[in-house]
Amino acid sequence: MSPNLDIELKPVIPKEYPTFIKNLQEAFSPAIIEKFGTNEYLPSKNDILFSLTAKNAEIFHIIYNNQCAGGVVLMIDKNTHHNSLDLFFISPKYHGDGLGLATWKTIEKKYPDTITWRTITPYFEQRNIHFYINKCGFHIIEFFNKYHKEKNMPNHINDKPNPCIDNYFLFEKKMK
Repeated sequence: MSPNLDIELKPVIPKEYPTFIKNLQEAFSPAIIEKFGTNEYLPSKNDILFSLTAKNAEIFHIIYNNQCAGGVVLMIDKNTHHNSLDLFFISPKYHGDGLGLATWKTIEKKYPDTITWRTITPYFEQRNIHFYINKCGFHIIEFFNKYHKEKNMPNHINDKPNPCIDNYFLFEKKMK
């Protein structure tokens, strides 16, 4: 489908957080189960709440054809205009329909003063890597792994190592 799909970004209110979290975990689950055989490495409710309640967080439902088709958490710095895509998901029933790219284009239009966008994704998520580089125009600027760790990233979930964040890429897209 075309990236000109009609996408609406509808703000998420705090009472909607439980549904937002559930939908995000359901969207992330297939790739994690495919890679690790279990969904125990899904982002936890607390990890997601940390993003939802962070300073500068702007949280949206992705609305397509009057249906919630996904969600996004953005960190918007209105002073520096160096923003980040913290969490982004499309419901699995909409995968392959062009909603991801259409949503990204909608986000770019909503924040025209952005100088740079940054995001991360695990190394095993080839579909996401393809999306960010080949569809959205991001570039890999750093690869975090056992030889080059990001000091602020937790590497355990419930005191167990988390292979989802052992190896991941940092992407950046320069807008100006």
